[in-house]
Amino acid sequence: MEKSITQKILGSHFVSGSMVPGEELFIKVDQTLTHDINAVMTYLAFEAIGLPRVRTECSVSYLDHNLLYVNNMTPDDHIYLQSAAKKFGVWVSRPGNGICHTVHVSRFGAPGKVSMGGDSHTPHGGAIGMLCIGVGGMDVATAMTGVPMRLKMPKIVKVNLTGELRPGVNAKEVILEMLRRESVKGGLGKVYEYVGPGAAALEVPQRATIANMGAEMGATTSIFPADAQVKKFLEAQGRGDAYTEILPDPDAEYDEVIELNMSELEPLMACPHLPDNVKPLREVEKKKVQQVFIGSCTNTSYADVAKAALVFRGRHVHEDVQCTCGIASRQTYRELLRDGYIDMLLGAGVRLLEIACGPCCAIGQTPPTEGVAVRTSNRNFKGRAGNPTAEIYLVSPESAAATAIMGTFATAADVLGRDVYELANVREPDAYIVDDSMLIPPLPTEEAEKVEITRGPNIKFLPVPDVPEQHLKAAVSLKTLDNVSTDDITPASAEFSSMRSNIPLMSQYCYHRYAPDFAARAKEMGTSIIIGGENYGQGSSREHAAINPMFLGVKCVIAKSIARIHKGNLVNHGVIPMMFCDPAAYDSIDEGDVLEIENLLDQLPTRRVTVKNDTKHFEFEVSLDLTDNEVEVVLAGGQLRFLEKQLKEERV
Repeated sequence: MEKSITQKILGSHFVSGSMVPGEELFIKVDQTLTHDINAVMTYLAFEAIGLPRVRTECSVSYLDHNLLYVNNMTPDDHIYLQSAAKKFGVWVSRPGNGICHTVHVSRFGAPGKVSMGGDSHTPHGGAIGMLCIGVGGMDVATAMTGVPMRLKMPKIVKVNLTGELRPGVNAKEVILEMLRRESVKGGLGKVYEYVGPGAAALEVPQRATIANMGAEMGATTSIFPADAQVKKFLEAQGRGDAYTEILPDPDAEYDEVIELNMSELEPLMACPHLPDNVKPLREVEKKKVQQVFIGSCTNTSYADVAKAALVFRGRHVHEDVQCTCGIASRQTYRELLRDGYIDMLLGAGVRLLEIACGPCCAIGQTPPTEGVAVRTSNRNFKGRAGNPTAEIYLVSPESAAATAIMGTFATAADVLGRDVYELANVREPDAYIVDDSMLIPPLPTEEAEKVEITRGPNIKFLPVPDVPEQHLKAAVSLKTLDNVSTDDITPASAEFSSMRSNIPLMSQYCYHRYAPDFAARAKEMGTSIIIGGENYGQGSSREHAAINPMFLGVKCVIAKSIARIHKGNLVNHGVIPMMFCDPAAYDSIDEGDVLEIENLLDQLPTRRVTVKNDTKHFEFEVSLDLTDNEVEVVLAGGQLRFLEKQLKEERV
């Protein structure tokens, strides 16, 4: 049988199960990555497991998200993470080296490998023909043990790219067009495999923009061929020996096919408050803009920032606009500095930020009250930028620069006219500046054994859920609308991010912006149930959005549908994810209703459970979209309990 890229990589890492779409399989994981604001829970879990050293080929701890030290908590976290990495044989990318996905592809990624990362934008690595999947921190801890990882076999969608991007049109337009077509949940259970002559013409950082933001479709991951472009990129990084060609077979079969002609694309814009609310930029009502941010792992490659700088050249940021730029890696920053592009930005009045995620996850640069902010990042959920009253619009770097100059939504062509064609000449460097002095390699085993892990006062225990009981009777502590994000459940910002290693503290702010009284109410109830709408838990992989409700006594979430990563996090942390068989039942349940499930442990393996509403005196059915392994994890009381049992049996 002719195979796709995805099938080839999954086949080479297959351990057990079935490669039929929708069925469970287990695969070997080569690499893992974590980042600072989620990673403390990961390494606390790995400590609890009790292994002396990671069993992956390569695991990297990135200190890249929260570099705004507003108090002692984040620097304490960074010291803990660095000492844990030394203890367990993990690489460290120090603060200032760059955003995890950009650095990982440049310095560690390799075609044909499987990587799992504790960040939803881990699929960024698909740009080099690597199968990269975003998961929660507990899944990363599991992967670091060397235990094969569970995965529901995805459908594989062929995206045939033809044509070429016109000057002033960015790879951002490709993924925005995909989001317009597929929606924020249309990719659930799918891998998007980009092929065709259009894909072959895209440089690796352009591919990374598309693969990275494919996470917003709810996809398992996205991937490109490992071809001449990947070979050129790895050679430019001084890592040509990491290259292996991986192409789809000529007659590979796919579950779906999408045709996309890049020549037909024009500058697009994702309007508030979802990344799939995409319109041609020229059609969006012009608004006065207060803030522009050119940054994030999605869109600040060398070519991205160079093109933005050329739009700014000889011009100035509008007096009513605050324009900032956060470049994705130290490597890229130095190259832009060398070639004069940083000077163009500074000359135009652009403020250069730290080399970090920063504003993308509301760490600095929060928009003003009811402000309009234009960003090159990947998400525009309400409150994502730190201010729920703001409106966030997503565009390419070229359009962001033009907007900063004009003070309202604009494209590069609006500013440059026919000079926009000059942007077509910008390419990635033939040779990158390679300086790995900000990477700390793993210690030899003998030295690692002597390391003492340093734990600041804010780093508290990892909560472990109770094993579920046969009878569950609990009130509804919260009923949400559709598209609740993990930002809604566990708010972003420098202040809140610094709390994430302290669940007793962080849990007090659970649903802080969405339902400010939730934490107190759930704590008073003791045991409760959350009712959710469509696409519950979309967005960031942060497992705190599962841990905090669990810590407050939430035993299950019943929703119309649940986002992939969040569903996995709920399972891992002992909160049972259920879905309405009849969505109409959602309308009949109110906050405070008492729900009851009898014989829960007997019903769980059937994947269908009867729930009684004791308050309104009716019954309804829910289903569990869980694999056999996930059911076992739920019955065990979460992944940590299950994994400890699994490793104990391995040692016997």
